[in-house]
Amino acid sequence: MALYCIGDIQGCDTALQSLLDHIGFSPSRDTVYLLGDLVNRGPASAAVLRRCMQAGDSLRSLLGNHDLHLLAAAHGARKSSRRDTLEQVLKAPDSERLLEWLRQQPLARAHVHAGETLLMVHAGVLPSWSIEDALAYAGEVQDVLQGPQLRDFLHAMYGNTPDRWDNSLTGTNRLRVIVNALTRLRFCTPAGVMDFESSESANSAPAGLVPWFDAPQRKTQDTLVTFGHWSTLGWMNRPDLLGLDTGCVWGGCLSAVRFGSTLSEREHCHVQCEEAQQPGA
Repeated sequence: MALYCIGDIQGCDTALQSLLDHIGFSPSRDTVYLLGDLVNRGPASAAVLRRCMQAGDSLRSLLGNHDLHLLAAAHGARKSSRRDTLEQVLKAPDSERLLEWLRQQPLARAHVHAGETLLMVHAGVLPSWSIEDALAYAGEVQDVLQGPQLRDFLHAMYGNTPDRWDNSLTGTNRLRVIVNALTRLRFCTPAGVMDFESSESANSAPAGLVPWFDAPQRKTQDTLVTFGHWSTLGWMNRPDLLGLDTGCVWGGCLSAVRFGSTLSEREHCHVQCEEAQQPGA
């Protein structure tokens, strides 16, 4: 049995098939975690969702900002932008089934491997959150996504405020902070105030900001956290951190990491991708 994580696919189903072939993926033997942004901007989002559904528990997904964007568009809470390729899902004959499956996926996952915990999110974890916090807060959002309040929540989900965590937050404000941290975060202040204007590489942090994973006293620093979302960051492999968004949709690579007998034993597996979007276009 092998354990893998794969970065942002964004509707590039051909690349996903190539990567699964490259790693010799066996649904009966292996477990693969997909780190969100399954859909949008690439040419075959519906095919990616169908592949995930058909694979069952061997392909385990979590939600990224583009996946939430698809749900929001389906419920009239968000209009498509010129880069979006959501219509292929929204107009698919099995659209209702695809969207129902998508809303069941979590915003964070954990996996225990050889006695060590791997925490998986799409974007980031606020420095004041422990593993238990991140999973519990993700669960709060998942409960809403799976329940009768889905439409109302999606209409209220967008916005950059509040920009920091407070245990006293309630209602939509609380859920919005959780969503923004887990699916949009790149930079924050050392105290954990989130920034949503900057998408530069980690080496080009704006004044007063740090990459979320370099915030001092981050409570998850003793746990391996793996994430996607940050294509300008690219492949990052540190003892405490794995960044797996290597720009598939932009003509980069689709990346996976294969874990060995421990979480510290890692192999970077990747395939070259056909450009589906031009950066800056």
